[in-house]
Amino acid sequence: MTDAEAAVRERVRLQAVTRFEGGEKNRDIAAALRVSERSVERWRRQWRENGHAGVASKGSPGRARLPDVQIARLERELERGPLAHGWADQRWTLARVKTLIGRLFHVSYTVEASGPWSNATSAVSPPPALARSPAP
Repeated sequence: MTDAEAAVRERVRLQAVTRFEGGEKNRDIAAALRVSERSVERWRRQWRENGHAGVASKGSPGRARLPDVQIARLERELERGPLAHGWADQRWTLARVKTLIGRLFHVSYTVEASGPWSNATSAVSPPPALARSPAP
């Protein structure tokens, strides 16, 4: 989501708050703001519990990061090579790293988030084959 899109969403939530304060019903607010009634219900609940701060954007949750101990384990497992993990050749690909992360730590990343340069594995220096190998 771009900053402009985030700003638009923030304005919509703040418009909903103004309508809450005016006593409008969720259905009417949803129709006027062109959002789901469920979203309006959630915003109203957050507004009741925490005021304006309750409906303020919390920002993107971002990607989950592996703890340092898991990064170290992933690095050791990558050094063992793909053959040790059941693949037929010695090419590390992003898809294979993603699968390995899932097998080892029971978490899922998109293929783009599985690269050694990502948040998930930023401390990992990939084997040279990983950097050279095309994705399957």
